Amino acid sequence: MGENWLDKCVLVTGATGMIGSFLVRELLGRGSRVVVLIKDMESQSGLIKGGDIKKVTVVNGSLEDYWTLEQAINKHQVQTVFHLGAQTIVGAAHRSPLPTFEANIRGTYNLLEACRVHMDLCSRIVVASSDKAYGEQPVLPYTEEMSLVGRHPYEVSKSCADILSQSYYHTYDLPVAIARCGNVYGGNDLNFSRIVPGTIRSLLRGEPPVVRSDGTYVRDYVYVRDVVGAYLRLAERMDDDNVRGKAFNFSSENPATVLEVVSAIRKLMNLEHLEPIVLGTARGEIKNQVLDSGKARKVLGWCPDYSLEEGLSETISWYEDFFDGKPQSADS
Repeated sequence: MGENWLDKCVLVTGATGMIGSFLVRELLGRGSRVVVLIKDMESQSGLIKGGDIKKVTVVNGSLEDYWTLEQAINKHQVQTVFHLGAQTIVGAAHRSPLPTFEANIRGTYNLLEACRVHMDLCSRIVVASSDKAYGEQPVLPYTEEMSLVGRHPYEVSKSCADILSQSYYHTYDLPVAIARCGNVYGGNDLNFSRIVPGTIRSLLRGEPPVVRSDGTYVRDYVYVRDVVGAYLRLAERMDDDNVRGKAFNFSSENPATVLEVVSAIRKLMNLEHLEPIVLGTARGEIKNQVLDSGKARKVLGWCPDYSLEEGLSETISWYEDFFDGKPQSADS
């Protein structure tokens, strides 16, 4: 499988984020020539602290600038694109929707259009959507045939990006596939408003973790390494008519409440005496989200390698090193 990536030029947007840093590390390990789009240089990102920034080609700019994307693909003769770049915080989108719409919607159609213009170069595009694209559905779990009915700003931005990707496939036969993942967790997530990194940081400080919702919200939690494997599998199968232009759900299919996840982290860290503080103040978030990954298993042969406990154990170790000031990398 590694030969599929040897000497191939790959563009990764969102490379300084959690999934992006792990993906870049995996691509480098497979011998790819990696180009990354970076708007803001986040010094604490795993991409930078782990040293991978020195092994990639950096294009400075934003998704909102079409010409930056077009020139990046053309100049570097990009063959594969992983579009992970986005404004990813639900609360931030709720408070200020315009930047989210600009990055997630305009940024997506800019990228798709640049890929369309250079279809002679770019033959594989994987777009990172989300379970949020489904919006709130009366029946669970979500399957890929369900309509995308996002209502709140973040959900809407993901619904739009997803539909735009489908449009470019159906209209222009753009070689694109869409990944709809559950809640992705792992090291290098520096958005501490999220439940996993926020809980780990609080516990490492000897403080009770804070839960913004009422704690009963249900989510699928999927480990970052499993997601990286899913993205690669999609790109590798792009010539398959059952993959090209299609969307796939990726999840552990083992949903848990927020309080169950917090409890699992407390247990793994032997800090069960630090009871969570439940605020019940979350706004603009869907109550229950559960994905059916049967299509990914059947068509792609994908299934998660990590249980929640295994993924959380690796994640906790990453943050223990991070806050101790030890060198970080996506392998940590």
